[in-house]
Amino acid sequence: MQVFRAIPSVADTPVALTIGNFDGVHLGHQTLLAQLSEKARALGVPAAVMTFEPHPREFFMHERRPTRLTSLREKLELFRRAGVDRVYVCRFNARFAALGAQAFIDELLVRGLAVRHLIIGDDFRFGRGREGDFERLRAAGELHGFSVASMDTVEIGGERASSSAVREALEQGDLARAERLLGRPYAISGRVEHGQKIGRQLGFPTANIQLKHRSLPLAGIYAATVTGGGLVNAPGAASVGVRPTIADGLRPTCEVYVLDREVDLYDEHVSVRFCHKLRDEARYEGLEALREAIAQDVANTRAWFAQNPISED
Repeated sequence: MQVFRAIPSVADTPVALTIGNFDGVHLGHQTLLAQLSEKARALGVPAAVMTFEPHPREFFMHERRPTRLTSLREKLELFRRAGVDRVYVCRFNARFAALGAQAFIDELLVRGLAVRHLIIGDDFRFGRGREGDFERLRAAGELHGFSVASMDTVEIGGERASSSAVREALEQGDLARAERLLGRPYAISGRVEHGQKIGRQLGFPTANIQLKHRSLPLAGIYAATVTGGGLVNAPGAASVGVRPTIADGLRPTCEVYVLDREVDLYDEHVSVRFCHKLRDEARYEGLEALREAIAQDVANTRAWFAQNPISED
């Protein structure tokens, strides 16, 4: 899969295209990507995705921006698994936000990408002030010779598959609902970085997953698995949150204590899959109380995995 950091001024080959943020790449997204790939194969052109970095809501909403389900790296990997051939990552800034709908069509879709077929979600809008819609794209397609299709909402068990629904499920600790909407257990990935090593002082050394400036849609203590750095679905106890016992105002972290293993994961890229929520994050009166709570969390994690053996998939 090829990844481009901008739309070229002139296309090198026609493409079949879809456009969107695709946060989480849930089952609705996956259905759209499958239709895109099928049409691309029929036309003999690459299946391409145009997506945005940062998410437009992050650009417009700033501090009120929604949490991210997937980092760009995670999203690209999910695109690759879905059979996408090309991804165009557009820098969403003031200049891009000011691009009018007609310029979006002329400069990006027609000249930059030579679109042969465009498939979009039923709620897709584009251009300055969200002035562009499906009918405008359909008219442009008739003029420039590309077909346009929209995909209806995908429902899973009577619920619309959407990024906001997945976020809500994770915020509520409902991992089963999130998994139904995603078509897979929720997981995050990142590089293991050095932390304050407080867990090591307490007898529970943790792998600290680098989140950079990303905030996660879930918080609390979880039974989880770790893959990467020589581990495959290794059971562990994961903590996601701001560590209120340590200090106030800390940035969110994801830390995992791997059960029954002594491993050096520093600088390794690992994936943490969340299996079961044990409890919410809490503040304790001192490190000894925190150590006792972690010991209980580890015991509860061990008991949960004893009742729920890890599958190999």
